[in-house]
Amino acid sequence: MIKKYRLDLTILIPLILLMTISIISIAGAEKLVGVSEHYMLKQLMWYGIGFVTIYIVLFIGNKQLINNIWILYIITNILLALLLVFAKPINNARCWFQIPGIGSFQPSEFMKIILILTLARMINDFREKYNKPTYKEEFIFLLKVGLMVLIPSFLTFLEPDTGVVLIYLIITFAMLFIAGIRYRWFLMIGAVFLIGLGSVLITYFFFPELFIKIFGTSFFLRVDRLLDWSNKSGYQLENGLAAIGSGGLFGKGIFNTPVYFPEPQTDFIFAVYASNTGFVGCIFLIVLLIYFSVRLIFLATNSNHNINKYIIAGILGMLIYQQFQNIGMTLGIMPITGITLPFISYGGSSLLSYMLMMGIIFNIANEEKNTRN
Repeated sequence: MIKKYRLDLTILIPLILLMTISIISIAGAEKLVGVSEHYMLKQLMWYGIGFVTIYIVLFIGNKQLINNIWILYIITNILLALLLVFAKPINNARCWFQIPGIGSFQPSEFMKIILILTLARMINDFREKYNKPTYKEEFIFLLKVGLMVLIPSFLTFLEPDTGVVLIYLIITFAMLFIAGIRYRWFLMIGAVFLIGLGSVLITYFFFPELFIKIFGTSFFLRVDRLLDWSNKSGYQLENGLAAIGSGGLFGKGIFNTPVYFPEPQTDFIFAVYASNTGFVGCIFLIVLLIYFSVRLIFLATNSNHNINKYIIAGILGMLIYQQFQNIGMTLGIMPITGITLPFISYGGSSLLSYMLMMGIIFNIANEEKNTRN
């Protein structure tokens, strides 16, 4: 029973280091936004709840989660739909339920984890049923997967939260790739995607009125924001880059970020961290993130259970994309999409979803150790 609830130190130690970096960076961000918001104390609280969540997942077990995943999938989609009706708009987006005395709750953050488990079960069931599936059988399976991804993607897109929709798609492609689906399907899907994207961009550039009539003004502005990132303009990006550059080799120290920029505790937390710890601190964080990813890859490659490999593939796809996107947009090499830095950025829903994910990972690590022993 003790082994069942054991936390793998090779995973736990990086998690604790990420937590420490998060708390210190958010404390530095409070100097920019005002300590009255108590972001650091709230993040500590969410981490505490997160570790309780890990032990709840360890107690329940991955098998129980996967056996009941369809119920969780339906409930989370219902919550996404209810957002569009009852959620109070924040910055013209209906992404959060406001819970008095607690804060906001963002269902799409949990949908990322639910989707990983849903697809892992679908892929595993398909592989157990068909050892060498025909093209028709794979095609029907891909249609079912597409439907499962389309429903939350459509609801999340309407909020609107295009960044999370992209994460859903990356999770799906990563898991299907590991599942051994024939590569020609990826080529066909990629070709359809490029044709669709090209058609949208042509309409956007040459027929803007038709674009707005088809997709609406909100989506037009979102596309405009994504395409405008390359000119490196904007108050948030310019000041964020100035803060990063001010860090030098060893940083200016905590609470010494020299310039203000919006959302320092969430979207641009890396700029705060870089300013406070400098180039050396940034290298340490990047090496830590790489180590964590490599550790998950090692866990997947040594797993005796295919479903665990599918789950880790989805988790890695999500984490690596979010890390690259968040740090990249802070440096001006990626468009600013509002994607947060996992385990570092402030946020109750996002942090709890990652800690739920960590519980699943610890379960996999324990399962593999027990299998080998």
